[in-house]
Amino acid sequence: MTDTQIFEPDARAISYAVEGNGPTVVLVADKGLPIDYLGTLAHILVEEDFRVLRIAAGSSSAHELAQAVVDIMDAVEVKDAWLGGHGFGGSVARAVALDFHDRVNGVLLLGVEAGDLTLAEGLPVLVIQGSADETTPPANGEALLAAAPDRVSIVSIDGGGHMFPSENVGATSWAIEDYLDWD
Repeated sequence: MTDTQIFEPDARAISYAVEGNGPTVVLVADKGLPIDYLGTLAHILVEEDFRVLRIAAGSSSAHELAQAVVDIMDAVEVKDAWLGGHGFGGSVARAVALDFHDRVNGVLLLGVEAGDLTLAEGLPVLVIQGSADETTPPANGEALLAAAPDRVSIVSIDGGGHMFPSENVGATSWAIEDYLDWD
């Protein structure tokens, strides 16, 4: 079990946990959810020689949280990483990629929130989506693909609802491992 730590920028407490060695994958949790639900996914990725940094989303805007994510990356000595997130956490990952482009190798979106389709220039994006997700429906990922077909790839988890990162953890971890191809 990985210990959860607290980062306190500007008197806001943000939970995070880091484990493993190797290239870093940052996973930002969906708004209102603890980082624990991403624990099994993180452990599987660690077994595949990744270092995984899980971060709680908090209650700020995506761009405000982008700074906190980079501050936590600095605190645990992560120079650059694949930035990922679930639901709202994916919006935070996209904001980090836009605001701190040089710190991001690519973006992993576990479900795509509706709204702004802006992506950081030149970065690859993997969208993993549950085919039965009603909170971040597959149509959102398809819209992102249509906006940047040369950089966006989609993997659908058959029957996966919004909590597919924890309920379909094998398929989710396989999609990440296969896309990053670190063997």
